[in-house]
Amino acid sequence: MSENLKTIRELADELGVSKQAIWQKIKRDASIDLRQFTSTKGNTVYVDVDGQKTIKAMFSNNSSTRYRQQKDDVDDNKKDAVDEQDEVKFLRNLVSEIQSEKKELHKLLDQQQRLALQDKQLLEEYKAEIKDLKALTMAPHDDGEKEVTSDKQPEPENSTSESQPKPKKWWRFGK
Repeated sequence: MSENLKTIRELADELGVSKQAIWQKIKRDASIDLRQFTSTKGNTVYVDVDGQKTIKAMFSNNSSTRYRQQKDDVDDNKKDAVDEQDEVKFLRNLVSEIQSEKKELHKLLDQQQRLALQDKQLLEEYKAEIKDLKALTMAPHDDGEKEVTSDKQPEPENSTSESQPKPKKWWRFGK
């Protein structure tokens, strides 16, 4: 083979891209008819000098994959540094939010405990009042029964006679 011809693999290695990347570039750019720059022997495609220049031009507009990967790695490192700073800020904000929520929960818990204590005290007061009321209702009730029985004395006779109607007598004259 001529030294001027290179395989797609050799060209890809030289450009720092994959074979698939070269084929995709060629397929995307419809203005390039690669058949005029290539020859095939067996399953291997060889590209002549003009085809190599054309393919290299396609990739020179965009930086090579290795260079892009290196740049991306550098960018990733910068992004990681920025991301780490953002992440630290985010986590600090999150911690401060959690702390403020914790304080609020402590206030609410304290308030709930005070209310529970007040409820307990009120309940005890109500129980004491209920006992006092029961004691008061029981004591007058006993006295009331005695008074009620003493109030039920026999009524005087005149009161019973007044309550009954007197028979009327009719007199007849002249018979």
